[in-house]
Parts: sequence; structure tokens; C-alpha cells
Amino acid sequence: MAKYLIVGLGNIGSDYAGTRHNIGFDVADALVKKHEGSFRQDRLAEIAEIRWKGKILVCIKPTTFMNLSGKAVKYWMDKEKIPLENVLVIVDELALPLSKFRLRAGGSAAGHNGLRSIEEVLGTDGYPRLRFGIGNDFPKGRQVDFVLGRWRDDELPLVRGKVEKSVELVESFATSGIERAMNLYNNLDFTL
Repeated sequence: MAKYLIVGLGNIGSDYAGTRHNIGFDVADALVKKHEGSFRQDRLAEIAEIRWKGKILVCIKPTTFMNLSGKAVKYWMDKEKIPLENVLVIVDELALPLSKFRLRAGGSAAGHNGLRSIEEVLGTDGYPRLRFGIGNDFPKGRQVDFVLGRWRDDELPLVRGKVEKSVELVESFATSGIERAMNLYNNLDFTL
């Protein structure tokens, strides 16, 4: 039975819950909830295992904080013997508008500390990632406040719809492969 490591990036603690930077956690939570699983605390991460359509999805939310995400990813890849191409990292992306997300087979960290940590620990940027657009609607010099800020009320319906579609994308990635999932989902445009 093929195994996949689904990694939702975020920061632990109530201060970060519901922030743009924690959208990876939110997608992982939605995926596990849809499949009636539950997270448990384990080494370097909260972890849940889902069995679906002949696949095993090992879902983790690293508890290392964003800047050390690579430690958790490497540990669980090794422990569960999951190949690099079966890893999917879900991350917030400033360079994409809120109306978009983008699945890629690899690429640069583009300034994202979580991706940079994973790249450093794994020694490659050749792992799949889902970049969840959060937009960049903030005044000059306020990027950190924006990323660590909570969604505005008017954004929440769109965010919820995108989270649901992200769950479908993860399922498609595991059952149909990255190329098909990219073709199905990368051109979607989310509006209210």
C-alpha cells in the first residue's frame, strides 16, 4: 500500500491559530476531519494516519515551529519510509493572490522559512508543494504583521472554499499523481 506524507506547515500555539501563516495546519486539519481521523502528539509533530482508496496518508503538523520544519519532515519521511515524490508540503504563499493556489513538483523556497528549512535538511528543493495564495494586501514594511495576522471576515468564506478544494487536491495527488492534480487544480480561480 503506497504511503504519502502530507505536511501542513504552521506554528503551534493559540497565538498562531487561524493566521494566514498557519493555512497548512488548517488544510491538514480539514483533510483529517473529512476522513474521520484525529491527530495525536508524537515526535516533532502532531500526526494522523488516514487510509483511503488503497493509500496511506500520514498527515503531520510539525511542532518545531516554522523555521525548523525540515527536522520533522525528515524524521517522518525516514520513519515511515516515504519517498520524496510522495511528500506534499502545504504552505502559505504571499506571491499568489488569495484567489489562487499552485501545486508544484519542486522549486525555490522563495523566502519562505518553512520551505527553506525543509530544503536545507533534505538537501533538495525537488519535493512537491502546494502554495496556498494569501495575497499581499499590506502596507510597506508590514509583511510580518500581515502573514501572522488573522483572516479578515470578508476573506473567510473564500478561504474555507479554498481549504475544501485543497483537500480534494491532496486526495487527487495521492490517487492520480502530481501531473493530473496540477492539470485539474492549478488554473482554478476562487471568487465569492
